[in-house]
Amino acid sequence: MARTPAVLRGQILESALRSFAQYGFRGTSLQHIASDAGCSKASLLYHFANKEAILAELLVPVEREAVALDARLAGLDGEEAALAAVDAFAGLTVRFRREMKVLLETLPERTVLADPALDGLGERLVDALAGRSPDPADQVAAWMALGGMFVTGAADPPMSDEALRDAMARAALRTLGRAPQGDVHA
Repeated sequence: MARTPAVLRGQILESALRSFAQYGFRGTSLQHIASDAGCSKASLLYHFANKEAILAELLVPVEREAVALDARLAGLDGEEAALAAVDAFAGLTVRFRREMKVLLETLPERTVLADPALDGLGERLVDALAGRSPDPADQVAAWMALGGMFVTGAADPPMSDEALRDAMARAALRTLGRAPQGDVHA
């Protein structure tokens, strides 16, 4: 039975994500993605103009969730902002482990984000993680917590999603000087 264009497109995206996470964005060729997806390179190029277009589409769900996270945190202050930011960012990082690995590799080269709402997101997440504190020590701890969760998710440690999310959230809370209490998930 022939694949529908939507099914083939989905298979190309899954093959690309798997390959980008395993071999790196630069180390993956369009031919490799096409072969892994069980199609010709010409079929792949019918659906995607180039490797960058595939990457952009793969990162849309991550970017969409990051924008939603930013909106949820906007109205929170103090301890509530810090706890919500830790829980939500740990969850996002775990849910998108492979995408985080690819994003970490390609971030220095990305000059344009798909969603302009992402401009300044790192600073806004740090502000929430710091509990909106302007104290430089709180800001440094927040940058460390944010970077630590991002890199840890990209490293893809051999743990279940739940165990990784819990470990990341607890470590981030310790970095922020906030003692984890019981279940750290909201």
